[in-house]
Amino acid sequence: MKFLYLLIFLIPTIFFAQDDLLSEIDNETETDFKTAAFKGLKIVNFESTKMVSKKELYFVVSHRFGSVETGFKDFFGLDQAVTRLNLIYGISDGINIGFSRSSFRKIYESSLKMRLLREKKGGFPFTVVSSSNILINTSLDEEILPLLKFKNRLGYTTQLLISKKVNTNFSFQLMPTFFHDNYVDVDEQDNSQYVIGFGGRHKLTKRWSVNFDYGLHLNRAETSPFNNPLSIGFDLETGGHVFQLHFTNAQPMNTNGFLGQGTGDWGDGDIFFGFNLSRVF
Repeated sequence: MKFLYLLIFLIPTIFFAQDDLLSEIDNETETDFKTAAFKGLKIVNFESTKMVSKKELYFVVSHRFGSVETGFKDFFGLDQAVTRLNLIYGISDGINIGFSRSSFRKIYESSLKMRLLREKKGGFPFTVVSSSNILINTSLDEEILPLLKFKNRLGYTTQLLISKKVNTNFSFQLMPTFFHDNYVDVDEQDNSQYVIGFGGRHKLTKRWSVNFDYGLHLNRAETSPFNNPLSIGFDLETGGHVFQLHFTNAQPMNTNGFLGQGTGDWGDGDIFFGFNLSRVF
């Protein structure tokens, strides 16, 4: 079983063979390209087209409190917080790998992010990045689910991230997404699910920007209690690092979680406050 776990998390490295296909991207002249459309690795919930540079290691601590709707009962969500720890390494400027652990459903996840095309002055008008994830949900209980098998714990995500730096202050991104959970909470819900996401960033000052993203779920079951994720955040640039504050109606931070299991409702004030802290090595 330990070998199987290891194999699952090494699957993304199989794609390193595609490095030759991206070598031209990594070798192009930096001055020909537009500066990054986004400063953070995430817009709010969704991945952005920003990449970790070659041989850099990012350690990202993401924290999401419980719903502020609970008021003083749970100290505005403090008692129901979840945390995600994420390591991201730049194999090259155009290929990143990651590994994370989230306290939400005790999820372990591996990730692969590859830049396919880059927005260029007088050239290609968009940056295109692929993002793929494999997760293991270790919270599922065999006593409650006696027919549970290891494969039922697995989930997968694949996305295309397509961004455009419209001008100095505004950037926009489109995120067609497919994700699959081998176990779903709602019987009528298809295991394979489809989402169109979009988000943006508007620069407010030299250091501050406001961000947003939204995921339109295309085949959510009619009986599902979950909602489409809508998130608003603020980025603060401090000495080359980005500190992110955000408000969202989805507490999970893994892609399958915030897209498929968001429980909050902005109309009812059922929202979650959180932040991302990153350290570069």
